[in-house]
Amino acid sequence: MSVPPAQRTAPLGVVIGALASLREAILPAVAIAFSGIGSGSRLAVALGVGLAAVLVGTLARYLAWRRLTYTIGPADIRVEKGLISRTARAVPYERIQDVSLEARLVPRLLGLVAVRFETGAGGAEDIKLEYLSAAEGERLRQLVRARREGAPDEGPPADGAGQGEAGEQVLFAMGPRRLLTLGLFEFSLAVFAALGGLLQYLDNVSSIDVWNVELWRGWIERQGSTIARLGPYAQAAAVIAGLIGLALIGFATGVVRSFVRDWGFVSSLSPRGFRRQRGLFTRTDVVMPRHRVQALVIGTGPLRYRFGWHDLRFVSLAQDFGSENHMVAPLARMAEIGAIAEAAGYRLPGPGLAWHRASRRHLADSVLLQSGALALIAVPVALYAPFGLSFIVLGLAVVVAALNLYAWEFRRHGIDGDQIVTTTGFLSPTTRIAKRARLHSVEIAQGPLGRWRGYATLHLGLAGGTLAIPGLALAEARGLRAAILETITAAAPAARRAVPADQAMSAAQSGLSASLRAT
Repeated sequence: MSVPPAQRTAPLGVVIGALASLREAILPAVAIAFSGIGSGSRLAVALGVGLAAVLVGTLARYLAWRRLTYTIGPADIRVEKGLISRTARAVPYERIQDVSLEARLVPRLLGLVAVRFETGAGGAEDIKLEYLSAAEGERLRQLVRARREGAPDEGPPADGAGQGEAGEQVLFAMGPRRLLTLGLFEFSLAVFAALGGLLQYLDNVSSIDVWNVELWRGWIERQGSTIARLGPYAQAAAVIAGLIGLALIGFATGVVRSFVRDWGFVSSLSPRGFRRQRGLFTRTDVVMPRHRVQALVIGTGPLRYRFGWHDLRFVSLAQDFGSENHMVAPLARMAEIGAIAEAAGYRLPGPGLAWHRASRRHLADSVLLQSGALALIAVPVALYAPFGLSFIVLGLAVVVAALNLYAWEFRRHGIDGDQIVTTTGFLSPTTRIAKRARLHSVEIAQGPLGRWRGYATLHLGLAGGTLAIPGLALAEARGLRAAILETITAAAPAARRAVPADQAMSAAQSGLSASLRAT
């Protein structure tokens, strides 16, 4: 069989690299322009340094583009790159979990996408080609999928390919109104952290010394004297206006972040698996095959929980652009989540599910350890601190004890047919649902106090995530372990026939890790 010719990525990728070099050169050039370097000719020096940085960066990216080639062979995909030291990597098709497309703003304007071949390990183990044309990226994705599955190669996609597939069913979508609601719940003051970071560079481009304590003290004293001249009503109005302004900034930050990240959010079910598209400036198109869904995580927030809003994530074998969980529905009602869970082969816990809670001994020990520590701290506070402070510490001990007792009601687990369900948290409860047959190991862990008091933590081996049930009575933990191991053993022969090699390897690694922890 003839070897296919090596190919290069799109030449326009060099233009994107040049623009990136220009962006990276702006800050040093501005710093030189406002500094004393070069005296009267510092503007010329700044322009020269910036231009040199752009030229060097563009040349380096051009050479890197010339030296990077990829080959779509009959059995694997190969990528060779490197200017001085050359590296060549080949990944068999059966090791590729899926092919994801990512289009940032500038590449999208040029009709380009970044193509990532996900191997299931994530990070440096994945292969990424920057950049290919949108049509070539979609064609390459379809071709790799077909060869991985042993099906005939699919021809070039028709016009509009990448927007939908034959037989694709939309499971969840968010319009502007839902996005606005999500943004209001994602209140954030991160803009002030960004401003604080910019202050570090202020002294490089101006004569202001932001680290001068006397400068800030004088400013505060001047503002304080101005406020002191106001009447009490004006002072109260100023405080209220400041708080309202702070709230508006926080809400605006959350809304902008939600619109940028989740604009055009669509989760759908295609013959290939679960597909998710989202992003205003950076548009991502990710498909998760059904066999990669290892568990469901249903989360919420302290405020959105009171309004009946939740989010749904899939625990997957591969990372979702830096996260082990694949977001499927960022803001949804439980009825919408139930429909998506059913499409994935899972069920939400019903009203008839028998819930079990942690051992009361574990609860008592947690209360005593946390509240007792505060009670001990109250002793030296009562002896050496001003009168009354010790009562505050004792009050905190009582509050901690009450919170532990209340939270115990919400930390529970249950067996729902072939599923195991756990919930944690009382202000913003999180529910995890996993198939017992897809667990890879079961570990009983006991600390010194647990061994003495007769309770343990049950760690369940879950590919791509973690699942644990703390504080179980030892007898209950052993019984649950036996039931789960029986399910795993019964499902093992079928799993060996059906599960791809990469998932089997992940299962083996998970089991090995559990064995090492046990020893």
